[in-house]
Amino acid sequence: LSMSDTRALSISDTRALSMSDTRTLSMSNTRALSMSKLSMSDAMSDADPLFQYVVLRRDLQEKIGWPLGSLVAQGCHASVAAIVTHLEDEEVRAYIAVDALGGMHKAVLEVKGEAQLITLAQRLADAGIAHHLWIEQPEAIPTALACKPARKSILAPHFKKCQLSTWRAPSPVSGAAAQGGQSGAPAADEFGWGH
Repeated sequence: LSMSDTRALSISDTRALSMSDTRTLSMSNTRALSMSKLSMSDAMSDADPLFQYVVLRRDLQEKIGWPLGSLVAQGCHASVAAIVTHLEDEEVRAYIAVDALGGMHKAVLEVKGEAQLITLAQRLADAGIAHHLWIEQPEAIPTALACKPARKSILAPHFKKCQLSTWRAPSPVSGAAAQGGQSGAPAADEFGWGH
């Protein structure tokens, strides 16, 4: 990379490029890359970025015993559903634009349980905040919620009561689940994976 090309890249972008990447890039590719990174950097430094909040239920892990991977899948389902159901929205299109993929902003939050998730969904609906409440099937359990990507200044006030997720190894589950009874965890597929 030439000095002018490296100046156009942000520090995090240059760290992401390995030495082999820089050796194999032709000069024209390097210039195109620097222009793409520059426009992405501008979007990332925006004072009011496009943002998506994803909210998971803490009780699914701590009280019911769902594995972390199943919870991550629920958040992914909700996030994709919120985006796909609003594909015609200008902000969604900007959020998922190819040149913006490296600069997505997302926060994963948590609520205590189902009641809090349902309450949040209702409050968002009342405020006109587009979102998707994921209902896991066939269990018919509300597991996660994701808002449509929008400006952080619009979304943030609606998620203040949610906690930033600090997922950790699940606590041992007591009762029937610990005895090998019905845990309420998603059924495993042929590979032993949950939903």
